[in-house]
Parts: sequence; structure tokens; C-alpha cells
Amino acid sequence: MNKPILRKLRCAVYTRKSSEEGLEQEFNSLHAQREACEAYIASQRSEGWVVLREQYDDGGVSGGTLERPGLKALMQDIEDGLVDVVVVYKIDRLSRSLADFAKLVEVFDRTGVTFVSVTQQFNTTTSMGRLTLNILLSFAQFEREVTAERIRDKFAASRKKGIWMGGVPPYGYRVENRKLIIDEEKAEHVRWIFARFLEIGSATELARQLDRRRLRTPNGNRMDKKYLYRLLKNRAYIGEAVHKGESYPGEHESILEQDTWDKVHTILQESPRTRANKTRANTPALLKGLLYGPDGAAFSPTHTRRRGKLYRYYVSQTVLKHGAGSCPIGRVPAGEIESAVIEQLRVVFRQPEIVAGTWKAACEQSSEISEADARSALLQLDPLWDELFPGEQARILGLMVERVDIEEAGINVRLRVDGLTNLAREMPVNHAEAAE
Repeated sequence: MNKPILRKLRCAVYTRKSSEEGLEQEFNSLHAQREACEAYIASQRSEGWVVLREQYDDGGVSGGTLERPGLKALMQDIEDGLVDVVVVYKIDRLSRSLADFAKLVEVFDRTGVTFVSVTQQFNTTTSMGRLTLNILLSFAQFEREVTAERIRDKFAASRKKGIWMGGVPPYGYRVENRKLIIDEEKAEHVRWIFARFLEIGSATELARQLDRRRLRTPNGNRMDKKYLYRLLKNRAYIGEAVHKGESYPGEHESILEQDTWDKVHTILQESPRTRANKTRANTPALLKGLLYGPDGAAFSPTHTRRRGKLYRYYVSQTVLKHGAGSCPIGRVPAGEIESAVIEQLRVVFRQPEIVAGTWKAACEQSSEISEADARSALLQLDPLWDELFPGEQARILGLMVERVDIEEAGINVRLRVDGLTNLAREMPVNHAEAAE
């Protein structure tokens, strides 16, 4: 009587360890799991079981995700029909998530693959095996969730004690022996940033100044307004550790004095618009040194307060020296004359023929800037103008305007011959920095 031909079952061993601790040892947990699985496969040799040489290992990878290199390689070989049985030491080595395991079992069923756990023997092709599997997997998921809760609780307790728990250290600190240590060079930058913000009250203007000083984040990026707000609000600088919005005394030394921190945060409590208005109020008059009257005398900026409201004017030097009536136009409201000059400039920004004519005149002085560069500079500036701080507006007016003459019939704005050249040279930088 002939014996029936025994079909060989190709067995793939899958091993996993959540942490990397101990993996550098000559005989580690992955080796122990594989040895136990191969011993079990050897015991089933009479059933035709043979172990595959390919190793499907995931060291230092959580079982709460399917994004594992070893598991992906195993699933690909299963799809390619190269595996008949998947053998693991324990069910939670394959997955700790009930939903993820259901996806794996679906692939096993579709491809005719059997799943075996060495320490929890069952067969997934039977209904009882499936029930046992789901019960065991539910406990594995429960264990994973309890472990995660323990880790979160330990993290929270450590933060409440002020212990540094990893991550990117705040600018101005470095990490040594799992503790925050002050980096004196960068700490000086932090102190300067806080002191400068107290002076100007504007993160946008401060970002421009930091860029001019070529200060960069640890990643080499610009310190933009968003980065500065995070830095200004980081309580690590006053020696505190924060967890879920609550702050606790930290183990590390503070970089700032509490008084400096309090003053900065008093400013931050104001709205950005209010702070911007204060910045504008402290800026010199836009047309200072550019405005002249019908008699050729210069106009000087001045102001007065009535019932707590500020009124700004430009006054003729003739009037200041000889009194009222000595000049047909002795005083003009600052807001009106500035708006009129700016509107004339914006007309220049929008007129290609004016751009071309001014550029040709500028070429007699310098040919460094092309007409396209000049036109591009003005096209950028027009929509951006209202977002500029008055100090920046005054600087651009100084580049573009030689003088403004006030006449009884109106005003005459005389542009600088090299204004477009100077503006086009600076706009690529200003355009990126100017917006509030």
C-alpha cells in the first residue's frame, strides 16, 4: 500500500520587539523567539512543515501599527504565494490591535495561509480557533492600552517634577545627561530678543532685525514671526516645565528674570493691531526733510494734543521764524499731505510708461538693474505698501522721492533719478519681510 504524498507547508517565522534595548546583544529577544518557533516547526516535521530561510524581524517597532518593514516583507511574500503558515512566539508579536489583526486575518484567509502561535496553540481555519484568537487579541490590546496609560502617567509625573522628558530643546539650551543645560551664546540671543521686543513691541519688526543679524533657528531657518511668538511664550526660559497647559518648577536654570518675562507678556496681552499702532505712533514723519513750500522754505513736522487726541502737522520754517501770514501756505495736516504724496507714488507704480521713462533716466547713472527688475519691484510694492510699517514707508520714500513742493494749485512730487535702481535692488529682500 502506497503512502499518500505529504504536502510541504512552508513556514515563515515572524519576530518583533517593541524597544531597541538589548538588541545589540549576541543573543537577544528576537533570536529567542525565532529559536522557539523553529523548534515548534521541527516538531511538526511529520506534518510536512519546513521553515523558510527568510527572516521577518522587526526590532524596536511597536505592535500598535502595521507600518513595520519585516511585517510588510512577510505580507508581500504571502501575497506572492510563498508562505503557507505564519508562526509567531505569541499573538501580540504579530499585532496588539484588534482592528489591525482583523486585516491580517482577512489576508490570511484569502491566500489560504494558516496562523499559529507557539505558546497559544490554535488554528485560524476553525470557528473555535477564531474565537480563541479574538479573546487573546482583546487581552493583548487591553495590555497595550494599560501600558500606554502607565507611560502617560509616568511622563506627567516626571513633568510635574520639572524633569526634561526629551524632544527638541528650547533655543538657548542644550541637552546633557537628559537635562537642559544653558548654551551661553544662544542664551544671550534669547535675552536680546526679549529686551528688543520690550523696546519695539512688534514681532514682525523684530523678525526683520533678527534676519539682518543673520540669527537662525537650530534647523537653519529664518526666525519668522510665528517662531518668535513661540519663543516669547516658552516658560522654559523662566525655569519652568509645562505639561498640558500647567507649569511646574523645572530642574533646569532660567535664562530670563521674572520681571523681564512679566513685562513682555504684558505687551503680548495687547492685540497685534494695538501694538502695531503704537509702533507707528513712535515712527518719524514720512515726509520729514522732503517737504517744501511755495517760497522754497522747508516744512518741519510737529504735533499737538487736544482732549487726549494727537494731531500732526507740517509747518513752514518761514512761519516758525516770521509768524503767521508770512507764507501763503503755512501749515498742512500731516495725514492729508502724506496720503496725497503716497497716492501719487502709487500712480507711478501702476504706469508702465512712467516706469520705463524713469528707468531710462536711471540708466544714465547706473545700468545694474534691468527694466524688468524695476517694473517687478514697483508691481510688488503697490499691493504691499499698506502692510509696511511707517518706518519702512519713510525709508522707501527717501529712496524714491527727491522733494515734494507744496503749491496753492496742488503738490509736485519730484522723483529721484536713481530711485528705481535703488528700490529694485532692495525689493527682493523687503518683499519677503514686510508683511505684518
